[in-house]
Amino acid sequence: MAYMSPQMIATVAPPEAGHMPVRLLVADESAMGCELLQTAFKRFSGQFEVAACEITSSGIVRCLAKSRVDVTLISADLADGPLMGLKALRELHLSHPMVRVVILFNSLRDDLVVPAFCAGAKGVFCRAEPFDRLRKCLLAVYKGQVWANSRQLQMILEALTNAAPTRIVNARGLSLLTNRETQLVQLIAEGMPTSEITSRLGISEHTVSNYLFRIYNKLGVSNRLELALYAIKQRDSRLKA
Repeated sequence: MAYMSPQMIATVAPPEAGHMPVRLLVADESAMGCELLQTAFKRFSGQFEVAACEITSSGIVRCLAKSRVDVTLISADLADGPLMGLKALRELHLSHPMVRVVILFNSLRDDLVVPAFCAGAKGVFCRAEPFDRLRKCLLAVYKGQVWANSRQLQMILEALTNAAPTRIVNARGLSLLTNRETQLVQLIAEGMPTSEITSRLGISEHTVSNYLFRIYNKLGVSNRLELALYAIKQRDSRLKA
């Protein structure tokens, strides 16, 4: 099964010669787990450098406050408890919103995939997968891409489809998008391909691309998956208000 959506993620190539290794923060539920991962990454010293290892959620936050890290690999379960990695992710997204995080699950649970992405993860990964795929995942996330398989993408789109009609607003409650842009976001949320969107709205594919470019710039996202996650977060924040 392909673990990268061709519409979302480009093929991952090794860093170019002379490129600095990707600095990693590795957070696992035990010191032994951290050591095993660190040893595995040493086999790819030209691509990765493990800058630090942590086993608690508080340790992750402290480490990022004082260390330069490119990508953080966080186990969903940490030494301070089950799913504490997701708690740390939510804190990091507030205090260090630019940090790129991959969540490492012992087994991927459907009920945690969408919450992980909504909390700020740029990728989710299962320990059952080969290490070489983890390497590709981290390189993709480092390059600003999102790592998700086709099933996970579908789950995210379904979560948005089942939400209330999309209305994206700023902190003052004012709409950030025009009526036409809001229509486009809702059709994307329904999983509609560009060819059907053009027919539904009576516009060309070029016009759809122009609309998406403007929407991405307004919201600070870069692809349809991130747009869907942004809209889900907006929905959830309105429900909690």
